[in-house]
Amino acid sequence: MHQSSTVDVTSNSNNSWQMAYQCWLPDSQAHAVILIVHGLAEHGGRYEYVADFLNANGYAVYAMDHIGHGNSTGKRGQLNRFSQFLDGVSSLKNIIQKEHPELPVFLLGHSMGGLIAANYLLENQSQFSGCILSGPAIVTTDEPPKLLLMINKILSIMVPNFGMLQLDAKGVSRDPAVVQKYIDDPLVFNGKISSRFIAEMFSAMATVRNNAADISLPLLIMHGEADLLTSVEGSKILHAGVASKDKTLRIYPDLYHEIFNEPEKDTILAELQEWILKHLPAK
Repeated sequence: MHQSSTVDVTSNSNNSWQMAYQCWLPDSQAHAVILIVHGLAEHGGRYEYVADFLNANGYAVYAMDHIGHGNSTGKRGQLNRFSQFLDGVSSLKNIIQKEHPELPVFLLGHSMGGLIAANYLLENQSQFSGCILSGPAIVTTDEPPKLLLMINKILSIMVPNFGMLQLDAKGVSRDPAVVQKYIDDPLVFNGKISSRFIAEMFSAMATVRNNAADISLPLLIMHGEADLLTSVEGSKILHAGVASKDKTLRIYPDLYHEIFNEPEKDTILAELQEWILKHLPAK
């Protein structure tokens, strides 16, 4: 069963916004809930294939559209504070708690969603039975010079909505059909990301790297080795830095950024399912 809804979110900055979210429920009683945190410029609806797979294996799936993304309110390509993303995760987690209070919850973050998830874990990891990160944005593939980052930081204060960066859709997947669908999707933002948005992301990356040792829950990190949008080195740094005794790093040769949308996606999803199954709390 698939449902779509909205919820009002109030951020710490007292800015309210309306978050769209979806849930996919299995036909039988669910074993657990998977909370999906999507990446930059995309939306939760792009994970329908993942949700269908997880439903077939007995899991309920929830996914939000971040502020300024998909069907949620907020200006596209712009961001006030990175914490607004965390407020969205918190709101969806509260909904899951109300609707499935008896079920364990796993956090699954992709790309920028992996960065959001990792930041959220720093204060809230006790809420989850485990976390899966797919191509998390911990380090960029081409790290900008410090001077350029300094200039962007100044711009983020003086002209916060100035467009600075545009994603290359060709780096999403090796499957041309996936790339074309991404380009044609009206809910995918294809414009430039603002200077404030970029500054907030780089600050969040530094926060995760500097505080990785505070993360101690079971963790699975998955990354395509040929990823052109987020650096596999970031996943290695995160894996080495977390305090989790139960941690796994899987690097897939030749795969691009969206490993759940690559030709090998069924194999990847089977590994994901196996890991979740092993980490379900004992009844």
